[in-house]
Amino acid sequence: MKRVDPTQNMRRFYALTIQPTLFGGASVIRNWGRIATNGRSMMETYDRRGDAAAALLRLLRQKQRRGYRDADAR
Repeated sequence: MKRVDPTQNMRRFYALTIQPTLFGGASVIRNWGRIATNGRSMMETYDRRGDAAAALLRLLRQKQRRGYRDADAR
């Protein structure tokens, strides 16, 4: 997802993925920062994949409320 607002000199990205863990759980990996940089990362681990999916959807809705849109959308 990205959020671009030239009036505020804002060009940000936010990426969310789910990765399986070695012990049968799942991790939500977040990557965010200014477009054209490596940004920052954070990983949260959950015992069940369903819990990780719920957390991902919660974060997705939160970011959409703040103005982030799909990177492909124009």
